[in-house]
Parts: sequence; C-alpha cells; structure tokens
Amino acid sequence: MLKTDTELCSLLGIRYPIVQAGMAGGATTPELAAAVSQAGGLGTIGAAYMEPEALREAVRKIRILTHEPFAVNVFAVQPPDDFSRLEEVQRALKPFREELNLPAPPDTYESPDRREALLEVCLEQSVPVISTAFGCLDRQQTRKIKEKGIKLIAMATTVEEGLEAQEAGADAVTAQGAEAGGHRGTFSLDRHPDGALIGLMSLVPQMADTLRVPVIAAGGIADGRGIAASLALGAAGVQIGTLFLTAKEAGIHPLYKKAVFEADGTDTVVTKSFSGRPARGIRNRFINEFEKSGTAPLPFPSQNTVTKELRAAAGKQGEPELMSLWAGQSAGMMTEEAEAAAIVRRLIEEAKKVLG
Repeated sequence: MLKTDTELCSLLGIRYPIVQAGMAGGATTPELAAAVSQAGGLGTIGAAYMEPEALREAVRKIRILTHEPFAVNVFAVQPPDDFSRLEEVQRALKPFREELNLPAPPDTYESPDRREALLEVCLEQSVPVISTAFGCLDRQQTRKIKEKGIKLIAMATTVEEGLEAQEAGADAVTAQGAEAGGHRGTFSLDRHPDGALIGLMSLVPQMADTLRVPVIAAGGIADGRGIAASLALGAAGVQIGTLFLTAKEAGIHPLYKKAVFEADGTDTVVTKSFSGRPARGIRNRFINEFEKSGTAPLPFPSQNTVTKELRAAAGKQGEPELMSLWAGQSAGMMTEEAEAAAIVRRLIEEAKKVLG
C-alpha cells in the first residue's frame, strides 16, 4: 500500500511529501512558508526577484516562526538582456501605460541579476533546501551548497532535463507538467519556444523510471487525489503552487486571489507577454491586446523588466486586467480561502483516504 511517508520526507526531514512552490514576486511570504513547514510540508520562499537583504530578513523571520526545514527558490541561470527591439515593444505598451497614467518610460533599462548575491545569502544562512528554476547551477555553486549540507532540488520539464539536473548534483528533481502555473522551467527555449508542455501523467512515470533521485510531481495538483495519483505514478512527493495562492498568508493582491477563485481550467494560457518567457496564467485584457498587437515580446528577462512598472501600477490601482495572474489549470478547483496549515492538513487527510 502506498504511504505518505516517502523517501522525499526522509531526504528533506519533513513529515509529509508536500512542497509549497517557490512562486517569485511576493506571493510566498515568510508567514506562508513557515506555516507550511510547521504543518509538516516544505515551505518555500520564492526569492528570484528579492533584494539580498530582504531574503536575509525573510529567512530570519521564518526561523522565528518555525524550527522545521524550509526552502529558498532561485533562478539557476539568467540570459543577458536584449533590448534591441525596445522601441517597438514600448509602442505596444504605450496604451496600457497611458491608461495607468504612467510617465514616459526611460530610454534605457537594465535587468538586475541577483543570483550570486542570493545564493551567498542562502549559504551564509545555511538554509536547509535550495530549489532552482530554468536550469542547473554550475559545479562551483553546487559544491559550495553540498559543503554546507544543503539539499538541492531542480525543476525540469523533460526527462532529458531531469537527467541533466541529476548529473549536476540535484538531490531531487521536480517534474513540472504542462498544467503548472507560472513560468515554465524548461532549460532551453531554443528547442521548446513555448516551454516543454508534457502532461504530468506522462512526465512523472517517465522521469521516475529514469532517475535515481526522488521525483516531485508538479502541475495541476490541488487535492489529495492529485497527491495519491502522483505517488501511484512513481513520484516521491508533490509540489503545489496555485492552491497556496488561496492561503490567508499568501502575499498576493486581493483581486488576484479573487481571479483565481473565479477562474477555471479553460481560463489559463501560456504566454510570454508579461516576461518574455512562457508562463501559465489567467488570460486577461493585457495578454489579449498585447498578442493582438502582433508585437513579439522581448526575451526574458528584458520583457519582464520593461513591464515591471506597468504591472506594479496595475496592482496599486486595482486593475487585474493588466496584472500578471499566474495560475495553473487546477484554478477551477479553488473554492475558498484558508490558512496554510489547514490546507496541508486537508491535503494529507484526503490523500490518506484515497490511498486507503
């Protein structure tokens, strides 16, 4: 009989095989991560866009709130900026900027690259787990992490990426299915321009049969049935994102949360309009009109940098139609707000009932 006490639990020192996704951009507050960890899962801070001192303070706050293991998620790689088509993109963005009463944009931009500084904070603070997106850390970075006794989890969207992550030193690999919300973790967009979009039920057994390290299933999981199914397919645990956006501790805009509750699986779409990298979110007017303009977005991270002011203004002005509403295909399963600890308890109770 399948059990919820898996090898992932032993590896990470957690009671339940539930990882709260490291959703960057403010959703994963220290209170959310700590509550998930305290309840027996692995809470995660999505640190990719944070300043190093802000991450340091978040880690300290988590440790005040819980003594259980937690994770910090960072980008493994960041391509160089490409603003060669900036003028063209700014023309497409102009109507949105005018609608939000934003001033004329600057003539030049530069995307901050905080990867090294954030990793240094993780090493300095000896965080229990580091998880990565968009590729693998280099050998020197991995060596430093291992020397500190920190566990390393890498996100992958294909079996080949999973093997690469394993060989690069990942202690576990997250298999991100096409259903998952937010950015696709695909290593190379040259081969998969829209991010590899393999469904979770196909990806997990292939990855579990191929890899030596534990596999974590991610994408469209929002209840105990999804956990049970993932374990039956060979996963050692699950990563859940969209469901934790509905937690009381989540740091998202109330209108974002409302949009998640009102959406269903058909309302999400994979788009590059906001960031230049394929990401699944709730379709809104910005996506529709930017795509209708026929203007190709700048590559990531440049498009993300150019739209940052616009997205922030949309949040301040309460305009969800111009916000990036990242969510997975399980959005239609969200019904009510709850405390993160209650969500974890419910997930485990449902999973155990299904597993018998």
